Amino acid sequence: MSATPIPDDRSYTEEHEWVLIAPGAAVPDEPVRIGITAVAAQALGDLVYLDLPEMGATVTAGEVCGEVESTKTVSELYPPVSGEVTEVNTAAIDDPSLVTSDPYGQGWLFAVAPTDTAVLLTAAEYADKNGVPA
Repeated sequence: MSATPIPDDRSYTEEHEWVLIAPGAAVPDEPVRIGITAVAAQALGDLVYLDLPEMGATVTAGEVCGEVESTKTVSELYPPVSGEVTEVNTAAIDDPSLVTSDPYGQGWLFAVAPTDTAVLLTAAEYADKNGVPA
């Protein structure tokens, strides 16, 4: 698995998505960015296509809202929060390799004005479940 440490400034889902909400924090009033983890990016391999929700769409935590396609497989996206999509990372759509090369930075996928969250894990909990360094 990935030797990339899991950043502890955000929360994670068992489905390998991250959301920029500090572990244990309340649902914020401002939009939060969402992406996939380095564990997921490495498992998927070279990404070739991103199907992300459109701006203004409403997503529901834990329900499929898009997909990432690699040369190996297609994987569904499950948002870690419910709310309205406020921003989509067009740079990642234009160049999906950003998600693989910088999953916690330039490779974020979309932002949501959250109203609720799914069950979220800390970096340590996520790392432990996936056998990677925290």
